[in-house]
Amino acid sequence: RYIEDALTREEAVTLLREGKKGAAEREALLLARGYPAYTTSPGWLGYSDEKLVRLAKQAVVDGFPQIKLKVGADLADDVRRLRSARAAVGPDIRIAVDANQRWNVAEAVEWTRALADSDPYWIEEPTSPDDILGHAAVRRGVAPVKVATGEHVQNRIVFKQLLQAEAIDVLQIDAARVGGVNENLAILLLAAKYRVPVCPHAGGVGLCELVRHLSMFDFVALSGTTEDRVIEYVDHLHEHFDDPAVVTGGRYTAPTAPGFSSRMHPESIATYRYPDGVFWAADLAAQEKGTPS
Repeated sequence: RYIEDALTREEAVTLLREGKKGAAEREALLLARGYPAYTTSPGWLGYSDEKLVRLAKQAVVDGFPQIKLKVGADLADDVRRLRSARAAVGPDIRIAVDANQRWNVAEAVEWTRALADSDPYWIEEPTSPDDILGHAAVRRGVAPVKVATGEHVQNRIVFKQLLQAEAIDVLQIDAARVGGVNENLAILLLAAKYRVPVCPHAGGVGLCELVRHLSMFDFVALSGTTEDRVIEYVDHLHEHFDDPAVVTGGRYTAPTAPGFSSRMHPESIATYRYPDGVFWAADLAAQEKGTPS
């Protein structure tokens, strides 16, 4: 519904039928090799240059083909940090940069061009995620740097328009931002129709657990490829899930348990459920006594 001007039912059925060809072989390959990942861990704003370089080098040792740096606070800092990261990982590791919606359109173009000598692979969320035409203008202005967005896109309609307007090079679904699995499958179908790679947002906190299923479905049963496709990985809070994400050698291991890997340990829920979990009850009690928690 609402997307047939971009993807007809007949086209969707054809994509799914074509996706079944070779699916068994791709499933076996996925189980044997996993799915490519990239890490954001080296690039948080506020890290010293020394920590950035150390973590970037470790990411290469760990097998990640791509890392990501946050940008947008200070241009001179970003130029220096990106050059340091490039020197640390060498010319063959992709470095994505993420502005987290920081800029107006013209500013996004100017800032990204200033970073170009360090060969950034994509600029993520250069402006408001709702601004389809703004993303299209940024894409025209910063090529060959790719434009990526999607973690804050709330429905398939905006994704449809981003694709129709040729506004993005990389589509970044989020497992929970839109209306669940079904809507994300519709977005994957749109991306397959427009031949735009999907590289999901998965910043820890359970998103890595969920979104790997969507990318792996895309590989096995829809696009049939992992070319230019990676899933974000942040090593954060996986211990609270029954079926935690596992990344080995820079690749997500395929989950084999049924479901969406969203079930949390009962003790984690009992501890951290707000406002009556053990953690929050202790915090409230400490506040009432006037002592730091």
